[in-house]
Amino acid sequence: MAAASVPPKPPVKVRPAPLPPPRFTYHQVRKAIHLLCVLIFVALPFTNLMRVDIPNQRFYFLGSELWINEFGIIFFVMMFLLFAIVATSMIYGRMYCSYLCPQMIFSEWSLSVQSWFTRKINKKLSTWPTARKKFAAGAAFYTVLGVASIFLAFVFTSYFVEPRDLMRRLMSLDLHTAGGITGAVVTLLTFLDFTLLRQRFCTTVCPYGYLQGMLGDDNTLLVHYRDEKGACIECKKCVRICHMGIDIRESPYQMECIHCGECIDACQDVLGRLGQPTLIHYVWGEKGNTLETKAPWYHKLGLRDAKRVVIMLIILFYGFGLYAALSMRREVLVQVAPVRNELYKIDSTGRVRNHFRVKIANRGSRAANVRFDTNRLTNAQILLEDNPVRVAAGETVEREFDIAVERWPEAQLVNHFALQATTDTENKTDDFAQTFLMPQGVK
Repeated sequence: MAAASVPPKPPVKVRPAPLPPPRFTYHQVRKAIHLLCVLIFVALPFTNLMRVDIPNQRFYFLGSELWINEFGIIFFVMMFLLFAIVATSMIYGRMYCSYLCPQMIFSEWSLSVQSWFTRKINKKLSTWPTARKKFAAGAAFYTVLGVASIFLAFVFTSYFVEPRDLMRRLMSLDLHTAGGITGAVVTLLTFLDFTLLRQRFCTTVCPYGYLQGMLGDDNTLLVHYRDEKGACIECKKCVRICHMGIDIRESPYQMECIHCGECIDACQDVLGRLGQPTLIHYVWGEKGNTLETKAPWYHKLGLRDAKRVVIMLIILFYGFGLYAALSMRREVLVQVAPVRNELYKIDSTGRVRNHFRVKIANRGSRAANVRFDTNRLTNAQILLEDNPVRVAAGETVEREFDIAVERWPEAQLVNHFALQATTDTENKTDDFAQTFLMPQGVK
């Protein structure tokens, strides 16, 4: 008898091993940078690292107090910051929008807080009716957002009004001065923004998205979908997770796309379980290499052509120039000028007097004493009531005084000398070239 045939075994489907989890996700990186940006945003006005004091006409930058008469340095600072933002946009695309923009940071925060309250109340109060749970979640969310709006408005207004002065206005419910009205208006706008506008601000009000279209080129960093082998499984998680509500597969140049990288994490999470790499990457231009591709360090930084090298050199030039301007700046500014309403006068003792005016501006954070002396003027005496002159921080004082000189044989009609001003806080002496007038024919 013939042996019974054995039916063939069905093929065994071998599922590919999942890829190892990534070392980090762009979501984690963004949230860490967001936290750092919030801390910097809160710290800047209270540490005078950068603040514009409108009532006192002062500009604070990196601890230096710049006065309105130092507009040259202020303009240099503004140009440096503007050029840095433009250069960053050309090299790194919409990274500012997704990683550094306060509007985006706090909008995402408000969405996450709202979602957190909804989840917690639905879980803890599951027996409540749906309408009541929705009301409780909304009440908790708006209460937290109201407190946050007051705090953020206070911090923002502190960039333009001295924080202690602003706190006094807030505690007294000041609504009749410019500072108090500004704080109230900013609080209201912040609350409305984070409850109604949120990310719609990026596509309706903010001009940066339109500007980016003109700044980018073939080497600008962007988020790009690449699927040459047709590996997309149409899970659409990249669409569901997008805060801006777009499909990155359609185009990397959509104005709504802020290149945050959340879609990269989503694709990596789904396809990684199937043993396949993500189809969405950060790339240097639409046809350029991905960010993960091995390349020289300067390519990793975005210096991929001569234009970008020149731009970085210009930024370094601006930075060194700004550092030099701030380092050479004097905290105590002394200005001396002769008063020539009368050329000279002779007092009862026979000494010849010339009249002078001095203006001292203390642009530092501590009081200073300025002492005046003469050099190359024989037997001169400065008739100044208080010498040294004490000038409080932020104060400007003016003094008028005489310099009295006994006649000497070598005296000329016009005698050149130096009026010296020594400041104790800086331990420096400035020489001001001046002239002393003597009576003609008197030796």
